[in-house]
Amino acid sequence: MIRSKRAVGAVVALSAALALTACSSSGGKDAADSSSAAAAPAAGAAAGPKKTIAMITHAAPGDTFWDRIRKGADAAAAKNNYEVQYSSDPDATKQAQLIQAAIDKKVDGIAVTDPNTPALGDVIKKAIAAGIPVSMFNAGGPDALGLGAIGYFGQGEKDAGIAVGAKAKADGATNIICVNQTQGQQQLVDRCDGVTEGAAGAKVKMIYVNGTDDSAVTTTIQATLTQDKTVDYVVTLGAPIALDAVKAVKAASSSAKIGTFDTNEQLVAAIKDKSVQFAVDQQPYMQGYLSIDSIWWYTTNGNTLGGGQNVATGPAFIDQTNIAAVEKFAANGTR
Repeated sequence: MIRSKRAVGAVVALSAALALTACSSSGGKDAADSSSAAAAPAAGAAAGPKKTIAMITHAAPGDTFWDRIRKGADAAAAKNNYEVQYSSDPDATKQAQLIQAAIDKKVDGIAVTDPNTPALGDVIKKAIAAGIPVSMFNAGGPDALGLGAIGYFGQGEKDAGIAVGAKAKADGATNIICVNQTQGQQQLVDRCDGVTEGAAGAKVKMIYVNGTDDSAVTTTIQATLTQDKTVDYVVTLGAPIALDAVKAVKAASSSAKIGTFDTNEQLVAAIKDKSVQFAVDQQPYMQGYLSIDSIWWYTTNGNTLGGGQNVATGPAFIDQTNIAAVEKFAANGTR
């Protein structure tokens, strides 16, 4: 795992904060409602009217990765007496419209992903200028704090890609295809760029597939493997795409190995039966949880996490060495 000393320090501080919040299933009321310093906010004392938080992502329909995000968000919302209004669109222009709609509703907070800062940056800054606390997660890490977000929760995508490339090369990869399921999302390009850097000396080619159509994904990967029999590793950028790649490898009678970013319950099973070699875990449940909980800490006590740096939730690898420990949590939909 690639992580700076400051990021590690942020995670230590974060663990202390979560230890406090774990004491109860509810959160605290606004600091503005307290009449004295003795009435400081404390996790475990939710009161007052329910507040509305908009969670807005770039999720594509049917991508089970986001189920983990939403479970984490819902857990934090239940603790903090929040209602999370979730919406998503993989089209950055339409995602920007969703953010504007949340501003117009005068929500109490926004948790948002940013896969395309040129398209989303201005409206995110507009939300902040309107006095709405904005947390960011999963995508947009390099730009988040500069836009004015109270915190960012996710992995360094290029760093994760470098780790993947190095792992694939150590596993014997000489000719890798990196399968990008959505054009126009910078974090996916960063992942493939990282793979190229981490696998220095091996051939790496990025190919695009239509991530909203599993049959088309399988067909495109299969065609690539059929045309170039020297491809010996397929790196995918999401768990559903990895499962499509398993079908493609079999259909092409290829011996290529598969590694992927992100997990779901079916992907865990694929690692167990060795049809997928490994997955990068960025802990999406934690991303969803922290993006909501950070708004509670900020609005009740002015707290922020990370010490002016992004809070790293990954990368870490799931493979044969630790799959048994992860499996039970994946079955719960939290890993």
